[in-house]
Amino acid sequence: MGDDPRLWRDVVGPDPRTFIQAETRLRPVPLVPEIRLHVADEAVPLWHRTEEELGELGLPPPFWAFAWAGGQALARYVLDRPDLVAGRVVLDFASGSGLVGIAAAKAGAARVVCADIDRFAHGAIALNAAANAVALETETRDLVGSDAGWDVILAADICYERDLAGRVAAWLGALARRGATVLIGDPGRTYLPKDRLEMLAEYRVPVTRDLEDMEIKHTCVWRPRGL
Repeated sequence: MGDDPRLWRDVVGPDPRTFIQAETRLRPVPLVPEIRLHVADEAVPLWHRTEEELGELGLPPPFWAFAWAGGQALARYVLDRPDLVAGRVVLDFASGSGLVGIAAAKAGAARVVCADIDRFAHGAIALNAAANAVALETETRDLVGSDAGWDVILAADICYERDLAGRVAAWLGALARRGATVLIGDPGRTYLPKDRLEMLAEYRVPVTRDLEDMEIKHTCVWRPRGL
């Protein structure tokens, strides 16, 4: 679809970037202060305003408007270990705000693709990439089951629904077996398949109580086991 705002209006009504700029503030990410994101103060009011803006009820939460715990941990891990992505092609799956993709770009990735099926996320990714002076590509398709030859796949906060977690875990496992580096950031979501994963790092991540049940979330970075 590209970044032509006229095309955005044709698909989703008013330009998502204009809406995002009006409803969020640009702030440093707590665990990754090198990166700034357009984030919202509260989840529920923004969720309702998003539904009103699009004239559609029952939309998913605005995942793009917050720095989730798994994304913060994974971004920190990548920035501290730039050799994991330097000169490589990286997929930031279920990107949301683009946080992890921005970290990969800052760490020297040759190319970063941020994939998210929420078109508002694409507006957020574009704004956040510009705010951090990095270049990111975007992808709107559901990529689960596909393989474009990425060298590194980064996935954070993806295990909050049973069916989604099962589909994604099988797909990521297949990508790891063919030789891709697969890293997952997760704060202990219910459907994380720990029995198939190896923990690489642990973090205490500041989060918004409006989103989580605590202000500090114990969060880990994982990779598929036995690879």
